[in-house]
Amino acid sequence: MNRVPAQRQLLVLAGGGHSHALLLRRWIMRPSLRPPATAVLLVNRASTALYSGMLPGLVAGLYSRDACAIDLRALCRRAGVGFIQAEIIGVDPLQQALQLQGRPALHFDRLSLDVGCQTRWSTGEADLIARPQTVKPLEPFLAWLERRLQSDQPEELAIRGGGAAAVELALALRARGLRPRLLLRRGALHLGSAAANRAGERLLAAAAIPVLRHAPDQAAAELACTGSEAPGWLADSGLPVDPASGRVLTEPSLVVQGLPHLFACGDCALIAADPRPASGVWAVRAAPVLAENLRRSLAEPGRALRRWRPQRWALQLLGDGGWRGAEKPPQALALFGPWCFGPSGWLWRWKDRIDRRFMAGFQSMPMAAAEPMACRGCAAKLAAAPLEAALARLQPDGLCPAAEDAARLDHNRAGELLLQSVDGFPALLDDPWLNGRLTTLHACSDLWACGARLHSLQALVTLPEAAPALQEELLLQSLAGVRSVLDPLGVPLIGGHTLEARDGGGLALALSVNGVVPPQRHWPKGPLRSGQLLLLSRPIGSGVLFAAAMGGQARAAWLDAALATLQQSQAPLVELLAAHGCQACTDITGFGLLGHLGEMLAAGQTLELDPEAIPALPGALPLLEQGVASTLAPANARALAALEPGGSVQLSGPATAAQQQLWIDPQTCGPLLAALPPDRATAALEALRGAGFTQAALIGRVL
Repeated sequence: MNRVPAQRQLLVLAGGGHSHALLLRRWIMRPSLRPPATAVLLVNRASTALYSGMLPGLVAGLYSRDACAIDLRALCRRAGVGFIQAEIIGVDPLQQALQLQGRPALHFDRLSLDVGCQTRWSTGEADLIARPQTVKPLEPFLAWLERRLQSDQPEELAIRGGGAAAVELALALRARGLRPRLLLRRGALHLGSAAANRAGERLLAAAAIPVLRHAPDQAAAELACTGSEAPGWLADSGLPVDPASGRVLTEPSLVVQGLPHLFACGDCALIAADPRPASGVWAVRAAPVLAENLRRSLAEPGRALRRWRPQRWALQLLGDGGWRGAEKPPQALALFGPWCFGPSGWLWRWKDRIDRRFMAGFQSMPMAAAEPMACRGCAAKLAAAPLEAALARLQPDGLCPAAEDAARLDHNRAGELLLQSVDGFPALLDDPWLNGRLTTLHACSDLWACGARLHSLQALVTLPEAAPALQEELLLQSLAGVRSVLDPLGVPLIGGHTLEARDGGGLALALSVNGVVPPQRHWPKGPLRSGQLLLLSRPIGSGVLFAAAMGGQARAAWLDAALATLQQSQAPLVELLAAHGCQACTDITGFGLLGHLGEMLAAGQTLELDPEAIPALPGALPLLEQGVASTLAPANARALAALEPGGSVQLSGPATAAQQQLWIDPQTCGPLLAALPPDRATAALEALRGAGFTQAALIGRVL
């Protein structure tokens, strides 16, 4: 057997800036550049990184958001790098730990910082009265702009700032139908040279954008584009920083001054000997140096690192946003040191070609794995046919107990039923904390589907072969993810067991979950009763989405929406459903909606489903229409026989092939499916939606 070499070190890439994105791209195209025997994790607050060069065109409506966004989760998968979506709040350079919001610190052997910058803004008393929206970080600004464009606010918009970014943004907003004006503290624009300032003035005048010079600090502004500074937590962490900008000071090798295990690059960093202003040009040029020096630092610690001296000037192409309308093409200025060229249409076409080529470089790369991988999560569940056959052979007398979500163990002194369930699967995600959280939510849903409250939990964690420090980190993060579900409910993690995979396997987590429920409120799976209405607590489609993600076919926004849904605890549903007379319940997991519905029906029972009422996660139906499916779906397809004439499931209307495939899609952290009295079902639906389960739906009735 070919064994996978054990990983000995952990490299954490903090931030999804351009340097880190290009670093991953280099590793994909040339795997030999990657440090050997090193696990790599990328941590970023969002699953996408917006390409700053196309931001003005995005604001102006010339590009779609997808055209400007680097899908970091997909990029990491291609590079064989783990992705963690989390907010970074600090770094402890002495303990070598990256501090994350709402989860344990992540320890590292090497850390590379590329966390971008934020808009510089003073916080005097006047600012606190009406603080404007800042342009950076970009995601909050774009969300603000979308709300602003959809509101009935006046078209006038005051922008504080006079640099190249402010000018370009004002022109882009002019193209969107707004009437911006620039507020300058100084008397002139500051685009880098007198020639550039004059050209910028001409562009603004042609677009009828007023410029208020020497505007007082108290002048109201809705938007601030007033230069950039590094995130404050870098200085607060005790790193050496430039006093003016807060950017981390590095050596020419990109090593942070005095901290050989830390690297920094992009807009959050500054080479102390050769300072340059924040610019995407230098972030791009730094990537090859960073790749080489990370490899040398981890694989050849005694070897001298490569030194880099960035060029003195960087070419900047400033677009006008195409404010003239569709009848005239956009134009651009070219700024290089003291020189300025344009504006002209051919400069814009050149800029557009450069930007599109940059983004295309992230969309035409090979996957790290040569063959498609089998699905994980609950899609790794054994198919129903071999499971049933094995149990039938084990109990040829037919005395196997009926399938229930949790087994009854005994009664406690209060007369409550003691229930137990076991569940788990190979890691669904590279993020061990989030994987631990999702696995726990998935396992606990067996007890919630019985009407029980959690009592305690034990964990069985299988870790990959790796250095002890790496195994410690994986175990800590996994168990912390488990406790992120348990702690708010006051439920203890009472023990467990650990194993090391000896066949090159990866992280896996299995859980034994205990609960208690009064006998009169214990919900069975069935049989259902005539007239009951079926309530589904949230959308389905996670199986096909994660299958598509493994093949690089799922949009980042689809996965973000799915993960947000799956992370929502369904513990509150126990009391809500009980209050509205729930009579039977199950959770939809590996066998899909139809498979688990079949477990609720007694022989001869039939029900009616409304195809249009069954909610789907964003992207699930489009992917199914393309023929994408989870690896467990073909085995689940036997449940489609229930839809045939004379079957146990009738449809109230036509259903597409994609909808039927959705109903056999295996679910991780799937919804609860509850049977309710017909006179109480509508009130139950309203209660669920009011509690945050906004896509809950009544999907059918028992005939």
